[in-house]
Amino acid sequence: MKKILMIIAAATIASISVSAVAAENFQKLSGAQIRAKIIGMQLTDEVHWRYVYDRDGRLRSYSMGTKKIGKWAVEKDELCLYLKEPDDGCYEVSLSGERIEMKPSGAGLTLEGVLQTPADRN
Repeated sequence: MKKILMIIAAATIASISVSAVAAENFQKLSGAQIRAKIIGMQLTDEVHWRYVYDRDGRLRSYSMGTKKIGKWAVEKDELCLYLKEPDDGCYEVSLSGERIEMKPSGAGLTLEGVLQTPADRN
């Protein structure tokens, strides 16, 4: 029993260490870098939602079967989303590989997802 507890403890510590290292690899993007990365791309959690950033500033949101159209813009090194929703606003964007982390300027939840080519062009 003691051996099993030690294995579980070691696995937990390893998991925490890997998470901490992954978090350190995120690099904050400037406004120009944000534009270069997201134009023509989509950000998705690969299951529930995706945001498609069109070149003309149009933002297409697909969430749980619902499509919304809004706008996106880069303001003061932050990505701003306007979909007429409570979590509209600006986000600090960080990148690690194809993983994006978006922290809101004010109150709200951090969005995390994968940046990829849009699944469709609609």
